[in-house]
Amino acid sequence: MNKQALADLIHAKIGGTKTQSEEVVQMIIDGIISTLKKGGEVSLAGLGIFSVKDRAARDARNPKTGETVKVPATKVPKFRPAKAFKDAVK
Repeated sequence: MNKQALADLIHAKIGGTKTQSEEVVQMIIDGIISTLKKGGEVSLAGLGIFSVKDRAARDARNPKTGETVKVPATKVPKFRPAKAFKDAVK
């Protein structure tokens, strides 16, 4: 399923125009991203928790040349699925 299929699913359920359904999907995505940018956490009951994790700086090795490369510290998105979600997928 992609973003368009999700918008179509919303459109079939609540009606309105397809454009409105696409805007709803985009607003949800934008809301999650903006919250994570601020360092917050998004918890959706039955689905899971979106959060941001700090990844420490480290040394890596270029496999082609074998030289050591410094990888800077960064923040990465993280998703922890809810138990109900895990059980539904089994």
